[in-house]
Amino acid sequence: MTAVKPSTYPAPRRRARPASAGEPADLEARSDAEVVAAVLAGVDGPERVLSWARAALARFDGIDGVLHATAAELATLPGSETQGHHGRLQAARELMLRALRERLARGPALSSPQAVGHFLQAQIARRPHEVFAALFLDAQHRLLAFEELFRGTLTQTAVYPREVVKRALAHNAAGVILAHNHPSGTTEPSHADELLTRTLAEALGIVDVRVVDHVIVARGACLSFAERGLL
Repeated sequence: MTAVKPSTYPAPRRRARPASAGEPADLEARSDAEVVAAVLAGVDGPERVLSWARAALARFDGIDGVLHATAAELATLPGSETQGHHGRLQAARELMLRALRERLARGPALSSPQAVGHFLQAQIARRPHEVFAALFLDAQHRLLAFEELFRGTLTQTAVYPREVVKRALAHNAAGVILAHNHPSGTTEPSHADELLTRTLAEALGIVDVRVVDHVIVARGACLSFAERGLL
């Protein structure tokens, strides 16, 4: 494939204008702030909403941060109707999660590792504490359920294999994708992570449930034990 040298001419600067909920076909070409403003259309005046969206994206480090911000955190920004902002943003986040969940439920999770990563990023990447979760899969590796099973501290979580087995049996799962987050930001597995994975694989194997993968999640990154060859 021949590499194409990028143009040295700057792209024409597009004049920002408030996004309108009535122009959905044009949303893809709009800035992040304009799309957030489109979600919030009607909560406040267009210019005020756009200004608030820009401030929110800057304060919370992008779209993901805005969607995960609490009502109290959003209230620290200058602007009105922060409770209305929070409700609409949470609805947008829930729609995104449901779309990803539908995708995993309709086709094998192994055929869409990117969707698994996006789903787990949205669910647990920004937690300030460690969370251990599981995606329970049917015999075709389609998603049956997602559950957060254990909550820990900043650096560790106590995981009880017996409880994981009980939840797998409750969902009549044939497979499971284990997942936990690293609030520190690194996705590198520890020795304890590898030992826990082997322990859970053995415990679940007794009841004929396969550990398909174990995913470590951090902000902006995921590590798959299966891809790393650790399973």
